[in-house]
Amino acid sequence: MKTIGIIGGMSWESSAQYYTIINRAVRDRLGPLHSARILMQSLDFATIAALQAAGDWKNLGEVMADSARALEAGGADCILVATNTMHKLAPEIEAATRLPLLHIADATADAIRSEGLSKIGLLGTAFTMEQDFYRERLGQRHGIEVIIPEPSDRAEVHRVIYDELVAGEIRPASRDAYRGIISRLADRGAQGVVLGCTEIMLLVEPADSPVPLFDTTRLHALAAVEFALGD
Repeated sequence: MKTIGIIGGMSWESSAQYYTIINRAVRDRLGPLHSARILMQSLDFATIAALQAAGDWKNLGEVMADSARALEAGGADCILVATNTMHKLAPEIEAATRLPLLHIADATADAIRSEGLSKIGLLGTAFTMEQDFYRERLGQRHGIEVIIPEPSDRAEVHRVIYDELVAGEIRPASRDAYRGIISRLADRGAQGVVLGCTEIMLLVEPADSPVPLFDTTRLHALAAVEFALGD
């Protein structure tokens, strides 16, 4: 079994989900006493969020690179970044080590294509929805058209993530708001919706959507299991 290296803590609420999903999948594959070999570099999200808000991606890139090098030195066989937004810094992470980066958008795209879909809605932080790094990877590498919510809906999606979900707060009113946003994306032609923030899976589930939901947390974690147990 290979060792999965995780850069986590962004937030720890979703990193805990990664740990659970990975270990349950390994147990199911190998037997009840088995668990995954995992190294996690868990960061203080308050520091990360402040740098994001300041637009200081240079320092964030250095933090990500340092974490990747620490995981490599500790014996990891791959790097998993347990957040969608910080994949903006995938080039910096890949340049820092010789380890493969298991990109969250690639794992998600594989699931979308396996369902035969080509046009999806994207929910996530404002960085993920509005900047090019995520949408372009889905489009250019995988041929998937991406649509994002209207400005007021994007603001609400972002607010709920940073004000509630990263703190473990699950509010029915916010679930209702997300249901409406998802429905509006479907009305605009989205064949499915990507939950492109690793905390959103704490708030909504398939029953909240008229179209398939793609939970990036679960898809990414299971891709790591495939890597760890593969030849």
